[in-house]
Amino acid sequence: MTESLSPALVAHLWQSTLAAGIVWMVTLALRRNRPRVRYWLWAAASLKFLVPFSWLVALGSRFEWRAAPAIARPVTTFVLEEVLASPMPAAAASTSPLFTAQSSASLWVLPSVWIAGFLVVLFWWWRQWRPVGSALRRARPVDLGPAYDVANLTVMSSPSTLEPGVVGVWRPVLLLPDGLADRLTPAQLNALIAHERCHVRCHDNLAAAAHMLVEALFWFHPLVWWIERRMIDERERACDEAVLRAGNDPDEYAAGILTVCRFTLKAPIACVTGVTGSDLRARLESIARSDLGAPLTFVRRVAIAVLGCATIGVPIVSALTPRFHVLAAEEIRAATRGRFAQNAAPAGQRLAFEVVSIKRTDPNDTRPGADFGAQPGGRLVARNNAVANFITNAYGVPNYIVTGGPAWMRTDRYDMEARASGEPSRAEMMLMLRTLLAERFQFRMHMETREMPAYVLTVARGGARLQPATDRSCVPPDSTQPIPAAAPGDIVSRRCGNNRLTTVTPPNMQWMGVGIGMRQIADTLAGYFRRPVVDRTGLAGLFDVQIELPPLQPATSPDGGPDSGASVFTVLQEQLGLRVEDGRGPVEVLVVDRLERPAGN
Repeated sequence: MTESLSPALVAHLWQSTLAAGIVWMVTLALRRNRPRVRYWLWAAASLKFLVPFSWLVALGSRFEWRAAPAIARPVTTFVLEEVLASPMPAAAASTSPLFTAQSSASLWVLPSVWIAGFLVVLFWWWRQWRPVGSALRRARPVDLGPAYDVANLTVMSSPSTLEPGVVGVWRPVLLLPDGLADRLTPAQLNALIAHERCHVRCHDNLAAAAHMLVEALFWFHPLVWWIERRMIDERERACDEAVLRAGNDPDEYAAGILTVCRFTLKAPIACVTGVTGSDLRARLESIARSDLGAPLTFVRRVAIAVLGCATIGVPIVSALTPRFHVLAAEEIRAATRGRFAQNAAPAGQRLAFEVVSIKRTDPNDTRPGADFGAQPGGRLVARNNAVANFITNAYGVPNYIVTGGPAWMRTDRYDMEARASGEPSRAEMMLMLRTLLAERFQFRMHMETREMPAYVLTVARGGARLQPATDRSCVPPDSTQPIPAAAPGDIVSRRCGNNRLTTVTPPNMQWMGVGIGMRQIADTLAGYFRRPVVDRTGLAGLFDVQIELPPLQPATSPDGGPDSGASVFTVLQEQLGLRVEDGRGPVEVLVVDRLERPAGN
């Protein structure tokens, strides 16, 4: 079921665990220093569970000044009117809204378990609070007299058996059990009051309440319960040290704590800071020895300050500085779909069409765009296609990794109709297309790996703005229902998976896709940029896209200066909520060694 966890949640958990580990190592280095310092370090580790680093990155993004990735328009003219979508049946299967029984069950099992644990923790806190609330309701104000240091501190006495403790966060009250003051000497009671005043002065109840929230939200993480023990231990030792530094007698203080232990019960809830918490025996031994932690040296103060600033500042600064991604070969290979061996024909078997017709596109054909598709009955039909599009479909590669070859393979347009016997699959027809290219176009090629620039596609600040596809926005490719009529200005039919980028209002490009996934979106942008685009958005589902993209290079204004129009990167971020960032990695490219114009039919 861990596959169902949000990647953001998994990242937040391991980041918080790492932060707690760093705090633990720092507290070991500071074990001879004052416990209050270690307490605040543990409180910071607890607070980290409530503040994901992604929030800090988002904060830094609000002040970002990163420049758009540089891109040069290629010298060779390229045409983007080809059908850029991958075979729709495979895409539809990968993004189908129907889930398996296991995946759908995990969608509610994990949230149900978390909610159950959350409610159990809340119930546990409520049970522990009940005796405290009851004692507070029955309490009455008490005047201890001028012999005791209770200035600006509300003191109340209650007929309960709870230990003395500070109750409340915003208006703390020192709650004493009835009769306890009669059992303690003035020196002992003053020492206990000094202990509780330290809790009030340092807002320990507030920190404890915040950690209780952490425990309720992340009850499944054992580290949060361990941090609670560390916080209680250090805060009690810190208050013990404050009592001794105030000049109270160690023996009287220790005797007062023992008297409280014999007379009362321990405070039942973590956010009620009492006097008998933590390891009582170790505390009494430390009090008897008058152990006082050493103050932090200047070097250690600077080191802690640098560590704190780095923890907060690095995520913020990371959003301010330009990123350059070094991409793994696997990511690039997935983005370019360079799996040529998988489409190879079985050994000794040659797949070919039985009937083929190829001719130059009629120059009087004014229909916009281009068509390429495998149809039932073993038919492969293409209209107004460049030969480069035949190559990219036959070998299952995007057009931007096809290099070499004559210029006419991207400019000359052809109509083709080929027919095979039986009902071959699309993959089999693409193998037949390879044979056709070799025989009719004398096509020869080889593969090689080159280091090339790449782009990384992520979700921009503010979230994605892609329009989710609906059941009525397009017709599935295997459906028998009629395809809705194209609206004015549409450059593709409303069949799911149709995706095209073409020139409608030069120099801008019109991009329209219906029912396409993030892989098709990344492929389309890759064809536009002529370099690999790796999808790291984490977005699932199908989307409808209809936007106008400006040219890759800024246009020139009439006065000879650059046009003030938005760049393609700004358009993608503002209209689709997608950010494009620089990267680089190994790319498997298809090199055209030979290509000739086809002979007449």
